[in-house]
Amino acid sequence: MTTKRHQPKAGNNTRHGVDSGSQRHAMQLFDFQVVWRRIPDKAWGWGVLLTFVLMAIMQGCASAPKRNPLPQNLSAEAKVPGYSEFIRFWGDGPPPYMHEWYTASGTEIEHFFPDIVGREQVYLAISGGGDNGAYGVGILRGWTAAGTRPEFALVTGISTGAIIAPFAFLGPKYDGRLKEAYTSMRTKDIVKMRGALATLRSDAAGDTAPLKAHIAKYVDQEMIDAIAREHRRGRRLFIGTTNLDAMRPVLWNIGEIATSGNPDAGDLIRTIMLASASIPAVFPPQYIPVEAGGQRYDEIHVDGGTIAQAFLYPMGVDWPIILKQLKVKGKPRGYIIRNSRLAPDWVSVDPPKTLMIAGRAASAMIRSQGIGDLYRMYLASLRDGLGYYWTAIPDDFDVKPKEMFDPEYMQQLMEVGYRRAKSGETWKTEPPRYKIK
Repeated sequence: MTTKRHQPKAGNNTRHGVDSGSQRHAMQLFDFQVVWRRIPDKAWGWGVLLTFVLMAIMQGCASAPKRNPLPQNLSAEAKVPGYSEFIRFWGDGPPPYMHEWYTASGTEIEHFFPDIVGREQVYLAISGGGDNGAYGVGILRGWTAAGTRPEFALVTGISTGAIIAPFAFLGPKYDGRLKEAYTSMRTKDIVKMRGALATLRSDAAGDTAPLKAHIAKYVDQEMIDAIAREHRRGRRLFIGTTNLDAMRPVLWNIGEIATSGNPDAGDLIRTIMLASASIPAVFPPQYIPVEAGGQRYDEIHVDGGTIAQAFLYPMGVDWPIILKQLKVKGKPRGYIIRNSRLAPDWVSVDPPKTLMIAGRAASAMIRSQGIGDLYRMYLASLRDGLGYYWTAIPDDFDVKPKEMFDPEYMQQLMEVGYRRAKSGETWKTEPPRYKIK
């Protein structure tokens, strides 16, 4: 028996400002209030639905990009042409060269980490979150203003965190450029939505050429050179993507790419950043060429948040050995910026239609995943002897953006992060709702 749910009163809007019974053009169906990870439920629903549609009726479509996918049996030897095998590794296990690292001589360690050996170490992980990345920008700026922001030995980023990470890695002198990058863009600077037919015949609902240009404007050659200099000092910058063929995370050593001497290094770094922010079916994936077995193939990379919202360092690494090799002084500290609210976001699933249900389910999974990541990093910190600190958008921040990337909304959120970091009261030392007896 079907039960009719109560309908909203006339004139009431849904959470996203669209009448629940209206039929809109595809652009309105994708009227995102956020991008990368924090997307309205309807858009998430479309992403899920589009995946099934493409699988069911559009396989082999002539308009979709033609691929030469890497065979599974060659995955272990695949390399990006022109680069060493050290520029990346699977993120769900230790790098293949870790044994050599564990047994490296003191002279070798001094050579590759000249300004890191014998010092204290602080690490920073920046999560996904779309326009909520403005919170992380505010945290960094407020940290600078407080005069307590350390130089990070290691910085990692996923999704919107992948956009922030290079600026955070290079330090306070890049705060101004980072602020501008996050407050000077609107929806049109991120994505151009395709029509319904084009969506079904291609690899995504949107075209992120505007976002690619926006990244290129700020991550220029001067910035790539600066990353290379810091890498030579021994500091490390990692960005995470998801290899969709393998369904595994990939961690990219951005500094290794920057120091490669390859004239295309900047393009590869920007491609990795874009890939890390590319939600499957909504934004187009990035196709990265590789070589294996004497042949050229390609890999398909999407949003790193597909697998994890943040990471401090690779899984499976014996971090105490790393600390011993680097002769680290004191207790290392790991900081995590979670660019989202952790509180549940109540929205009545009414009317209970396919897109709304799929979208809400995806949002619930992402929220739970983010909280799980905080626990995972907490347990790793306990195991490896690290100090553990994290921050997230306060639950009482209830401002709603007017569009996907709303400069006014981001400015307000940035100010919240700024005030919290400057006061020094933002960091928590236990996972959400966790108490040590």
